Parts: sequence; C-alpha cells; structure tokens
Amino acid sequence: MEKNPTMLFVVAAALTNEVGEILLQKRPEGRQMAGLWEFPGGKVESGESPESALVRELKEELGIEVDVPDLIPLTFASAKNGDRNMLLLLYRCTCWQGQPTALESPELCWLTPAGMHALPMPPADEPLVRYLENMS
Repeated sequence: MEKNPTMLFVVAAALTNEVGEILLQKRPEGRQMAGLWEFPGGKVESGESPESALVRELKEELGIEVDVPDLIPLTFASAKNGDRNMLLLLYRCTCWQGQPTALESPELCWLTPAGMHALPMPPADEPLVRYLENMS
C-alpha cells in the first residue's frame, strides 16, 4: 500500500475455531493501549498488500502459517490514532497450520463474539465485535 501520512492501514484476523470461538490476544505492557484485548494482526508496511501483511503478522505474533486464499474479507472500522486516521480491515480465517501461541502477547483467549463484550478492547475493535455477533 502506498504511504499516506494521515492514514494508518491495519489488518486483523478473526481466527475462528470449529465451535465458533474467535481468538483474541492481550496487548503487551509498554505498547499503546497495553492490557486491552484485540484481534491478532498489525500494520500494513509500505509495499505490502493487506493480505500479505496479515499472513506476516500472524506468523510473527502467533507462529501460525496462513495461506492468502484462506483470508476472507469481512468488514472494516475507522478510528483516530493520534494525528492519523486508522483503517482496520478485518478478515475471517478458519484454516491455518500450527497451534496459535502467544509469541508477542502475554495472553490469548478463545471467545464467542457475545463473550467479547466483557473484555476491554481498543475503540476500533468494538464495531468489529458487533459485526461478528450479528453474523452468528
């Protein structure tokens, strides 16, 4: 994606297991919004497609391998992030190789979308939870 100084492109995955639970990770101490629960993912680097960025982020954060065709675009959210606007693209993924492991996060959990309301989440993730809940 082309660099835009006022826009921050972020991708996230709704990794969904066989019983419909979705993986969340806790943001580590020392990072912006530390302690909040979020969908795994991260920033799209210059020159990356959103899908290749998400494949890279899931490998770095969770140690899992995901194939681009297994990423299904779902929805997006927009939020202010300092002096920039963040556009968060959410993909659903039900197929991956490996066991998700908290490599960069202190904790992981599997929850239904309805169960996510009890956890503190970044503002941009909240409309995504409502979307997932309405899909169920």
